[in-house]
Order: sequence, then C-alpha cells, then structure tokens
Amino acid sequence: MLHIKFSKQNKSVCEERGNHLSMDSMERIEPSIDPNTWIPLDEDTISKDVLSFCDEESYENRLIRSQEKTGLPEAVQTGIGYSNGTLIAPGVMDFQFMGGSMGSAVGEKITCLIEYATQKLLPLVLVCASGGARMQEVKKKLLYISATGGVTASFGMLGDIIILTYPTTGGVTASFGMLGDIIIAESKAYIAFAGKRVIEETLGQKVSDGFQLAEALFENGLLDLIVPRILIKGVLSEISDLYSSVPYKKN
Repeated sequence: MLHIKFSKQNKSVCEERGNHLSMDSMERIEPSIDPNTWIPLDEDTISKDVLSFCDEESYENRLIRSQEKTGLPEAVQTGIGYSNGTLIAPGVMDFQFMGGSMGSAVGEKITCLIEYATQKLLPLVLVCASGGARMQEVKKKLLYISATGGVTASFGMLGDIIILTYPTTGGVTASFGMLGDIIIAESKAYIAFAGKRVIEETLGQKVSDGFQLAEALFENGLLDLIVPRILIKGVLSEISDLYSSVPYKKN
C-alpha cells in the first residue's frame, strides 16, 4: 500500500522496492523543469479522423475521450524550459492518451520540436512512454515513423537525449526511441519492438523472461545509462552543460 501524497513526493517511485510507477506527462515535466519556465509549443496540433476509422468505437470518439480524460490535445507535450538554468527542448509522451500512441499529430509535434531545437541550438530531450504507432491512422503513422527517425538522426552534432520509460514499444522504439546520442532508461522499463508473445509465436521458441527490460538491454549495449527517476533532472543538467561550450556554437 502506497499513500498518494508520499508517492508523489517521491516522484511515484516505491521507496521500499524501487519500482517506478506510471506518471503522466505533466508529472514528468514539472520536476525536470525549473518553476515558471515551461513554454509549450504546437498545442493546436491535433489528430483528425480523415479515414472515418471505426472498430469497437470510432477513432473520433477515442480522441475526444482521451482529450477529456487527460486534458491534453494529443499524446505528447512539446516545449522549451530551463533545467537547472540551462534552456532545453523537451518532448514528453503521455501513456494515458491512447497508450501514448504515435499518430500524425504526435509525429508532427516531435518533428517540429527537433527542427526548433536544431534552429535554436538547444539540447533536445525526448521522453518515451508509448505502446507504439497509432493503428487508426494506417499509412500516416508509417510516414511519421520515418520522419521522426530521419530528423532525429539528422540532429547530428547538436546531440539529443532519449529517456525510455515503461513502456516504450512498437513504432516509437523503431524510430526516434533508439536514435539518441545518449539513451537513458528508467529502472525496469519495458523496451521492445514486438512483445514477448509475438516473438515466441513468430520464432516458434521460448524466450527468457526479462530480456526486454532496461537492465537486459543495458547489459547488451543498447542503452548508455539506467537512471533512477529522482536523479533524472541532475543527470540532464550535467549532460546539457556540455552543450554550452562545444565548437558548433562558436561557428
């Protein structure tokens, strides 16, 4: 049993076992950004149901319900703000909005943030919390898997920091999620492209438990750091400080 008050004070981390509980995007932004410095970008970018997609429920209704539930227009928040005095450009996904899925609006916001950070020479920080690409948008989701991956790779010498949280899967893992100059994960974060069951059914063999957790990926060289949530702001600050004197700014 965890008391909500104490859990929030500890950034939703269980003090006894160290388990990292789920957080929405604003709960991640507030402790990482200095007070009163957060400026959101592209808040008017939202998804449209251009295909009139419907399964058990229409896509339009799912969007409206997610917007009412979260108070957000889309499954990612992008903006700029100071972290320990250094101006950075964060993009933070929100799993509570349709599983943090990446559709055209999410892809567009992330793409625009990367381009803005490139233009303004700002450190880029992308926090992933996603079930993958948004199936209701079919081909448009594939376009932005390519687009976000392309602009992340082209960010180049400016440097970008990717933070993988529980979960990071599917098209997000397959695009910008694994293309950072520095890739950080929270403890025991589930990071994968396809799920364990899908892999086992495809290969026809059992795979070991825990092979898609952050610790296993770190052991195999796919991550640079595993950082407890309460230390993230300090780590981001130390990394971002490196950008203040690098050669490209002088040129």
